[in-house]
Amino acid sequence: MKDVSFGQYYPTKSFVHNLDPRFKIVFLIAYIVAIFLAKNFYGLAACTGVLILIVLFSRVPLGKVLRSVRGVLFLVIFTAALNIFFHPGEEVYWNGPAVYLSYGIIHVTQAGIVFSLFLVLRLVLLVTCASMLTYTTTPVSLTDGIESLLTPLKWVRFPVHAMALIMSIALRFIPILMDETERIKNAQKARGADFERGGLFKKVRGFVPILVPLILSAFRRADELGDAMDARCYSSGKKRTKYKKLRFTWRDLIGFFVMAALIAGVVVMRIYLGAPL
Repeated sequence: MKDVSFGQYYPTKSFVHNLDPRFKIVFLIAYIVAIFLAKNFYGLAACTGVLILIVLFSRVPLGKVLRSVRGVLFLVIFTAALNIFFHPGEEVYWNGPAVYLSYGIIHVTQAGIVFSLFLVLRLVLLVTCASMLTYTTTPVSLTDGIESLLTPLKWVRFPVHAMALIMSIALRFIPILMDETERIKNAQKARGADFERGGLFKKVRGFVPILVPLILSAFRRADELGDAMDARCYSSGKKRTKYKKLRFTWRDLIGFFVMAALIAGVVVMRIYLGAPL
C-alpha cells in the first residue's frame, strides 16, 4: 500500500498546479479517450510525449511518478503474461516466425507479444496520468472542480455537492489509511506476527489481524469527521459560497490546444496508420 499514489498531493508551484481543476479533470478524461483511441504505437508515443511534458511542467519528482506505477506492477505483469501465453494471433510484425511456442493452450506468438506491449503501455499511461491529477490538485480544488462540472445535474435535484464531497474525502482517506495500515502492521510484528512465511492461505489469514483494526479505525475516523463537520454547522443543502473562485486563465488555453492536438493526432494516426506497429 506504500506504493499507492492516488489521493496524495505534492505541494509545489508549477504550471500544472496552477491549471484550473475543472480543466485538469476534463483533460484526464480526454487523455483516457486518446489512449483507447490509439490503435498503434505511434498514437501511444504521442500520448507518452504529452505525459512527459506534464511531468516536466508539474515539477513532481520522477521517483514519485514511477511509484504510482509500482502500485499496479503486479496487475501489469499478470495481464502481460496472460496475453503473451494465451493470445492466439498469427500476424507477423517483423522478420521471424509468427509462432514461437505452441504447447496445448499455451501459444507464444508475435501478435501476442505486440498486443502485450501495447496493453502494458496503455495501463502505465492510464495510471500515471490519473496519479498526476491527484499529485497536482488539492482535495478541496478537486471537490470544487467536480462540483462545477456536475452543476447541470442540479436541475434534476441531484446532490452534486454531496457527491463531490464524498469523492474528495475518499481520495483524502487513501493516504491516511495507508499510514494506519503501516502502523498496525508494525504493532502486530512487535507482538510476534509473521507476514512473510507460509503459503498463500497462511499469509491471507495473517492479514486478518490487520484488516479488523483497520476497518474499525476507518469507521472511527469517519465518525470523528462527521462530528467535526456537525460542530462547524456544515450543511450541504444550503447554497454555499466559495472562498476561491475558479477561473480559466491563459494556462488553461494552452492546455486546451495541447489536448486538442493530442486527440486530433491520435485520430489521424488511427486512420492512416492502422497497424499496431
